[in-house]
Amino acid sequence: MSRFRTVRVLTALASATTLAVALTACGGTTKEDTADEGGGAESTGTANPEATLQEGVKMAFLPKQLNNPYSDIEVSGGEEALGELKGEYKLVGPNDASASSQVSYINTLIQQQQDVIGIAANDPNAVCPSLNQARTAGIKIVAFDSDAAKDCRDVFINQASTQGIGEKLVEMTSKLAGGSGEIAILSATANATNQNAWIEVMKTELAKPENKGLKLVKIAYGNDEDQKSFQEAQGLLQSYPNLKVIVSPTTVGIAAASRYVSSSNYKGKVAITGLGTPNQMREYIKDGTVKEFALWNPADIGYLAAYAGVGLVSGQITGKEGEKFTAGKLGDYTIGKDGEIVLGPPTVFDPSNIDDFDF
Repeated sequence: MSRFRTVRVLTALASATTLAVALTACGGTTKEDTADEGGGAESTGTANPEATLQEGVKMAFLPKQLNNPYSDIEVSGGEEALGELKGEYKLVGPNDASASSQVSYINTLIQQQQDVIGIAANDPNAVCPSLNQARTAGIKIVAFDSDAAKDCRDVFINQASTQGIGEKLVEMTSKLAGGSGEIAILSATANATNQNAWIEVMKTELAKPENKGLKLVKIAYGNDEDQKSFQEAQGLLQSYPNLKVIVSPTTVGIAAASRYVSSSNYKGKVAITGLGTPNQMREYIKDGTVKEFALWNPADIGYLAAYAGVGLVSGQITGKEGEKFTAGKLGDYTIGKDGEIVLGPPTVFDPSNIDDFDF
């Protein structure tokens, strides 16, 4: 690491300490606050698509929480890609998905002089001051799965378009409900960026004339914890006896809801759908609890994030709209508006194809 880089890191750490004291006094952050805190948030470099990808790039992955089956699959793709790229992979993270739980890890990664931080943000704004301190230190920021505010990262790896996911969730829900009846959403945390974006699209879709027969009665939060999600699913069914569908846009939630329904008298009466992994949901497809659900390959998200991170460090891309790069086995990608890179459309899993997938 150059002496210049080291000085920048030390300067950033001093600023981070001052900022932490200020945040403690204020008791929190807002989007406006974080937009002003970070200094140079936008990339100022010039992309060189012909640049050779550097070896030895140190990239740390910071998922929402450790020991989450979905997150484990995601980061495994990042580890695979960094192996191909001869980089250094690191995994850190909290055991809970609270808004502020990732901040201390970001500050530690600054001290460790990582080249790239890949983060699935628990809260889009709470992590911003620390992420911008990292950027001041010369560290590239790749948000994946759940975005940070666009002012404090370089690119965002999205599973599929937000619109596409929300539309697919409503489409499956309507099909399972027969076009009418009460439905409920079992989400992760109340601050989860991706969950809230999908839910907003769902609300818009539900307001359309063709979906007027569907009534959203409740949005419950299981905090991406198995037992909490199980209890929330139980509570929804007890509180709304006419409920037709629980749609859960989180792998933890859909599995917990399915487990509850599979061993209750609601089986065959209340449908479960949402986003889940085939291995996690196979038994519920096989026993008839779940007819269909959707997802993408989570490992590909981490894989794409790693290639984007190394591309940023190498100067191949800067995060500007229209830039192109190649992500190994996944092929060619073009960066969209606000630095968003979309992996691809979700796949619907049902009894006809569930055994074709192993993740």
